[in-house]
Amino acid sequence: MKELVSIIVPIYNVSEYLERCIKSLINQTYKNIEIVLVNDGSTDNSLDICKKYQNNDKRIVVLDKTNGGLSDARNYGIESAKGQYITCVDSDDYVTDDYVEFMYNNLKKDDADISICKHIVLFDNNTQISTATHKKYILNPKKTLEMLLYDEDLDVSAWAKLYKKELFEGIKYPKGQLFEDAATTYKLIDKANKITFESEGKYFYIIRQDSITNRRFDERKAELIKSTKQMTEYIRNKYPELKQGCDRRDMYAYLSTLMQMTKEKDIKKYSKLQNEIMTYIKSNRSKILKDKRIPKRDRMALVSTFLGYRGFKISWNLYQNILRKKEKKGENNGWEERRTTI
Repeated sequence: MKELVSIIVPIYNVSEYLERCIKSLINQTYKNIEIVLVNDGSTDNSLDICKKYQNNDKRIVVLDKTNGGLSDARNYGIESAKGQYITCVDSDDYVTDDYVEFMYNNLKKDDADISICKHIVLFDNNTQISTATHKKYILNPKKTLEMLLYDEDLDVSAWAKLYKKELFEGIKYPKGQLFEDAATTYKLIDKANKITFESEGKYFYIIRQDSITNRRFDERKAELIKSTKQMTEYIRNKYPELKQGCDRRDMYAYLSTLMQMTKEKDIKKYSKLQNEIMTYIKSNRSKILKDKRIPKRDRMALVSTFLGYRGFKISWNLYQNILRKKEKKGENNGWEERRTTI
C-alpha cells in the first residue's frame, strides 16, 4: 500500500469557495490521503460544509479551533497530521485530480525530500494564466534557493509542494505574520537533501478581482520586507556566494510593497514608510541594475523609480493597464497579487 499523504487546508470564512476545494481533494487519483480541514474560527457556514463532507468520506478530518490566523491553523494541521508526507492547499484554491499523485511519483522516482509542481493563476472571470514551463529539475538546496531568489520557476508559496513530514520538525510558520511562507519555505528547502521540481500546472491559485480592485494599502503589507529579510539574512550567512541574489530578492520586496502603496489614495498616512522604501531603493538600485539575471519586470520598475514616487506611480498604473489587457488573453505578467489572509 502506498504511503499516507496528509493534505492540510486552513479555513477561515471561505464558504463560497470551500466546496470546490474539498471536491478537488476528494477526487484525487492518489487515494491514500488524509484531508485535514482546519476551521480557524470561521463565522460563516464553513464548518458546516466541512462536517457535511466528513460524514461522506472517512479520509476527512475536521479540526475546529479558535481563530489564530493562517500560520496557526496550518501549524495545527501539520502537527495533527498522520501522513508521512505533507502538502498544503489554501481553502479558496483547488487542484487537479492528479495533484498529489504527480508530486508523490516524482518524489519517489527521484528519491527527493520535497516535490514541487507549478500553479495556474485563475481570475474570477475564468481567465487563466499558466506559469508552467514544462521543465524538470532535480536540485540540491543551494541551487533551489538560488533559483527562488531570482524567481526562476520557483516561488516561496506553502502550497504546490509535497514535503516529507520530518522536515517540519523544529520548523513552524510564524504566527500572526503576513507572508509567512516567505519566512518558512527556505528553511524546509535547506533542510532537504534533494528537491525535485517539474513545471506542470497542477494547482489553481485563485485571484478575486473585486477584492484586488477595492483593496487599500495596509501597513502590515510591509511585512513582506520583514519576511524576505529573514530569508535573505539566513541565505547570506550560509551561502555567501548567493549574496547578489539575496540583494535582488530584498529589492523585490521593497518594490512590491511600493507597488501596493500606489493603490492608497491618502498616501500621506504612510509618508514615513514611503520615504524609507524610496531611500532604500535609491541607495541600492544601481548595483541591482548591474545584475543581468534580474527579471525584466524588476528592471522596468527600478528604472521608473528614477522619476520619484509620483513618476513611479504613473508608470506603474500604465503598466497595470497593459497587464490587464494581457490577462484577458491569458498571458503571465510576473507580478501576481499575493493574498494576505490572516
